[in-house]
Amino acid sequence: MRPLEVEHIGGELAIRWDDGAEDFILLEKLRRACPCAGCKGEVDILGNLYKNPDKPFATNSFELARIISVGGYALQPVWADGHNTGIFSFDYLRRVATAK
Repeated sequence: MRPLEVEHIGGELAIRWDDGAEDFILLEKLRRACPCAGCKGEVDILGNLYKNPDKPFATNSFELARIISVGGYALQPVWADGHNTGIFSFDYLRRVATAK
C-alpha cells in the first residue's frame, strides 16, 4: 500500500491510500510513535534494548515543519523543534494511523 495524497491539516496528517482508505493522524500521536533509534532505542544482536532516557517534549515538538518522501517506501517528518530522524515506512505509518 502507498499513500496517494498526504496533507498537513491543522494538528493532523491526512493520508489517502491507494486502497481507498483515508486516515487522519494527530501530529502528537505521530511524533510519539517516532521509530528512530533516539526515540525508540536500538536492539543489539542478543536482543538487548539500548535507549536514551526519555526527554520531555518542547512546546513545538508536535508542530510539523514539513514532510519528505523517502524513496518509494516511507515518509520522514521534520518537526519544528528540529527532530527529523524518524523514517516512517508506509506499513508502519498505516499501523500508527489505525492504532487506538
